[in-house]
Amino acid sequence: MDTCYWLVKTEPQEYSYEDLEKRVRDVWDGVKNPVALKNLQDMRPGDPVFIYHTGNEKAIIGVARVVSLPYPDPSNGALPVVELASVYRLSRPVTLSEIKQDPTFEEWELVHQPRLSVMPLTQNYWDKIHAMSGNGHKE
Repeated sequence: MDTCYWLVKTEPQEYSYEDLEKRVRDVWDGVKNPVALKNLQDMRPGDPVFIYHTGNEKAIIGVARVVSLPYPDPSNGALPVVELASVYRLSRPVTLSEIKQDPTFEEWELVHQPRLSVMPLTQNYWDKIHAMSGNGHKE
């Protein structure tokens, strides 16, 4: 089975990448948009995930990994959740502004659907973000 790459968004004042690092592994919940929910349902253990801070930051901050299959949210069984584990921070955040300036990303949902909180990305995007961050890690 091919690896799927993901990006999830979070408001850092509510839950930041640092919070995930402190917990090491945590439930990723609160997704309500139908397209984002479908994307979350497609996540599988082992899939790499970029964590994107919204709000004033608007930047990809770090990398996590999906560590569970989707399952019903214990506080709201109608919505699915997954568990993520922190893996590493990018050497430097990659901002939305930088991404929008690069024609490589012109078809990516991050550029065209700013409210979508869970989205897939290609391996090409994954590798390019790592190159832009100066980070040597690539899953």
